[in-house]
Amino acid sequence: MKALGKLAALSLTAVLTATACGGGQDTPAASGPQPLRMTIWTSTEAHLKLFDEIAEEYRRTHPNVGKITFDPIPFESYTTTLTTQIAGGKAPDLAWVLESSAPDFVSSGALAPLKSKIENVGELIPSATRLWQQDGELYAYPFSTSPFGVFVNNDLVKAAGQKTPRELAEAGTWDWEHAAAVNAAAAAKSGKSGLVILNFDYKGWDNLATVWGGWGAKAWSDDGATCAFNGPEMTEAMTFLHKSIFTDKAMPGPGTTADFFSGDATMAVAQISRAAMLKDASFDWDLLPLPAGPKGPYAVIGQAGIGVLKKSPNAELAADFLAYFTNTANSAKLAAYFPPPRRSQLTAETLAKTNPLLKPDQLQQVVIDGIGKGVVKPSHTGQAELAQTVRAALDPLWKPDADVKAVLDGVCAKIQPMLGA
Repeated sequence: MKALGKLAALSLTAVLTATACGGGQDTPAASGPQPLRMTIWTSTEAHLKLFDEIAEEYRRTHPNVGKITFDPIPFESYTTTLTTQIAGGKAPDLAWVLESSAPDFVSSGALAPLKSKIENVGELIPSATRLWQQDGELYAYPFSTSPFGVFVNNDLVKAAGQKTPRELAEAGTWDWEHAAAVNAAAAAKSGKSGLVILNFDYKGWDNLATVWGGWGAKAWSDDGATCAFNGPEMTEAMTFLHKSIFTDKAMPGPGTTADFFSGDATMAVAQISRAAMLKDASFDWDLLPLPAGPKGPYAVIGQAGIGVLKKSPNAELAADFLAYFTNTANSAKLAAYFPPPRRSQLTAETLAKTNPLLKPDQLQQVVIDGIGKGVVKPSHTGQAELAQTVRAALDPLWKPDADVKAVLDGVCAKIQPMLGA
């Protein structure tokens, strides 16, 4: 199974290119109402309910469209499963695409152009569309442009006799040094975990950009040609993480699972879509921007786009549905969980209407200010293969006696030939 997963990951670019050049689904559409299928990675009930409502509204005025299915695929295997479907001739009509896969999907020609389809395309924020454009054309709608923040369990913090992150922020000391100290103290006092970084679990290394960004570290140079894992900034950031895990016990170690939203951790780095999981929380919680690092305040953005597979027999219908799904009115509805790329909707007042669990100042500080100054998580052509290689090369780092610099030198030795320089 592991070998199969690696094969699927390695073949992403080849599969997409083959699909764009004539492979995949290119049979004529059948007569009668045509069904549509969109692959997604959320299975959250509230999200699915909203999607179904939008789809049913669309179908009322489009009798030529049959059932619209939203097909959840687990996040951790999403791109691999989608690649397998495409390679097997069972590609969806529409698909969510992770920012890490954007360069491959866009450059391969596998996605249909959308610029002329999207309502009020001119109000989309340029920084939100950058990853999804090529030669002036838009190939996916960035439905979620979501900076990462830190959810906090204030009850665990106070029980450990610590100042809350909100108090630290007001005092100008909300930084990684203080955050680590609070998490270490709270974990020691409660017997629960300190800080968790969602979707990391010692596998999704790109989620660590939410920490290393505070040191000004990067995975590779801006032009993507040179490995930067063994640079001084990354070495310092990873040394901090290693110490937090194995010395300070401020973060759960490998093999430990902790669910912040069930009250099992002190803090969690996540996006605002996770706030829905705190609707019935039994503890006092807060949401703050990422702590400042040695380089000062910063923000990191996770992004996802919706694209139409060009070789889908229903590509035209799919593009029309996507235009409806993301129009101004529906974009406002989706903003309850996914920060929109539309300039007119990125205000604290607007977002607060559909995010009742979050306060306007939280939305302003984490989302709006974050989009204004944030950088998107690492992405590169051939990202699937790079991700597998980096993950394996970082494995020796997650041991108490690891030589951080040596491990990071090893990462660059592995991936530099893959970066094309």
